[in-house]
Amino acid sequence: MTGAAWQKASNGPRSVLVYNHLMADQMPGPTSNQPKPPPQPPPPPEPIAEFHIGEEFGTAKRNLPPVGIVLICLAAVAVVVGIFAFRERQKPQGAGSIDFVAATEVPGQNMILAAITFTLRNTAGKPLWIHTLKAQLTTADDKTFDDEAASAVDLDRYFQAFPSLKESSEPPLSPETKLLAGTEQRGTIIVSFKVAREAFDRRKSLTVTIQPYDQVLPVVLK
Repeated sequence: MTGAAWQKASNGPRSVLVYNHLMADQMPGPTSNQPKPPPQPPPPPEPIAEFHIGEEFGTAKRNLPPVGIVLICLAAVAVVVGIFAFRERQKPQGAGSIDFVAATEVPGQNMILAAITFTLRNTAGKPLWIHTLKAQLTTADDKTFDDEAASAVDLDRYFQAFPSLKESSEPPLSPETKLLAGTEQRGTIIVSFKVAREAFDRRKSLTVTIQPYDQVLPVVLK
């Protein structure tokens, strides 16, 4: 502040305030030319950890036992399953045998009537209820013939017409016959086959198939 300015400012009651104001005007203020602080460098990146997906989720080599032990375990399981399946497999509810066969030729019809006497045993722990009775003939040249058993009420008529059929016969065994658990019954059925007597006598096999109610497997007698 020059002497003239100070002298002019001091000529009044507010000389001190004017002085302070003038001094503030002459103080240097901030300018845009002042240097700015240097920018801070970015922080260094974090180190990347190695990632092995095989170790994360595991492998058969790391997690499974030796192949030999696995094969032994599988074989043991297969044996147990096989034994269980063998014991629990479905079996016929009965058994028995064909005891006697009497046959006669029907004149002029190239047909055989056969009276088959057999024994049927109920080997199950519940009653056996006969649903159907059938017979099958297999000839020497592997031809098969099937027939359902004649109605039980017709057996006396067949016996009267062909007395030879009654030889060693038993009372008729028919559908709806019921065998209690552990019991057996003998009976006779009559069937017919379209074959000559000679073909019947030279047969390869003769079977009786008994299908019980509520059973999948039939009882086959030979």
